[in-house]
Amino acid sequence: MKAKHQRLTLIVIAVVALVAAGLLAAWALRNQASYFYLPEQMQSDPPEVGQGVRLGGMVEKGSLKTLADGVTIAFMVTGKGDARVPVRFAGIVPDLFEEGSGVVAEGSLQGDGTFKADNLLAKHDENYVPREL
Repeated sequence: MKAKHQRLTLIVIAVVALVAAGLLAAWALRNQASYFYLPEQMQSDPPEVGQGVRLGGMVEKGSLKTLADGVTIAFMVTGKGDARVPVRFAGIVPDLFEEGSGVVAEGSLQGDGTFKADNLLAKHDENYVPREL
């Protein structure tokens, strides 16, 4: 009977430890999740102002502008139909970032409807060839 009791105790301790580890991992990662939005989703069901999300789409041709401070850029991200989201980014722009290319902007929606990007990721197709140095 003693061996059976020890096994049961060991199983209970293992289950409690696994549940505790799972809860700790979920708690630690709760603010790390970043939802992905397309421009049409951003317009139809926008996230809360200030909530960290990712916005993906195409950089509209003719929309890329460098602002007066020389560091901040502004552009429009387009999606299906006429969905457009204005984006502002201050920082180092990826080499592959250009008008007409795909982009994923990480940041948050502002009160005026502008998406303030904290990070830009330029997308490329499967035929990527790095630029010559």
